[in-house]
Amino acid sequence: MSSSETEPPVDPAEAVSVVAPQLRALRRRAALTLEAAARSAGLSPAHLSRLETGQRQPSLPMLLALARIYGTTVSELLGETVADRDAIVRAADMEPTVAGGWTYWQAGSAGRGMQALRVHVPYGSQGDIVRVHPGEEWLHVLSGRLRLRLGDTVHLLGPGDSAHFDSLTPHRIAARDTDGVELLFVHTLLQAPTAALCLGPATTAPHPTSGETP
Repeated sequence: MSSSETEPPVDPAEAVSVVAPQLRALRRRAALTLEAAARSAGLSPAHLSRLETGQRQPSLPMLLALARIYGTTVSELLGETVADRDAIVRAADMEPTVAGGWTYWQAGSAGRGMQALRVHVPYGSQGDIVRVHPGEEWLHVLSGRLRLRLGDTVHLLGPGDSAHFDSLTPHRIAARDTDGVELLFVHTLLQAPTAALCLGPATTAPHPTSGETP
């Protein structure tokens, strides 16, 4: 049961006007009963009902949980609309960006619930930063060798190898060879603004993200 159960109700006029009907519509689209959705989100049916009728304003953790359950994004729960995006990303349109010694290219459209990148990780970059944040990450080694630390376990990945893990697991990644490593990298953007990049130096990143040297 969420701790928010004990919070006093807010004035419906102060609630986000679009959220309540969106919550109900998306639950129904997911073919979930009020009881089933509430149970999956760790809420009582009464509390979820109050969210859907605007008597309570959902917190960000609640929105994140409900977005996962309904198979959507927080942006859609908030009723945000995004202009039509081209499904195709051409190689010529991928402009390289450098952060923290890494070079990366956007390999997917902006404003999505996931971010896809092509990444070059040079040898010896990023210090000994350990990352922990909500979401999931998937990476695939194109060339070179990657050293991936997940919790207390270290894995060595070569070309063709992949990893898919929960980002709440403390993780560090580094190039094993002096020529660096080339990766395809996909991660969810559950708490980050859609424009924020997962990679780059921790001192300038807006939230804890991945990318570090064991």
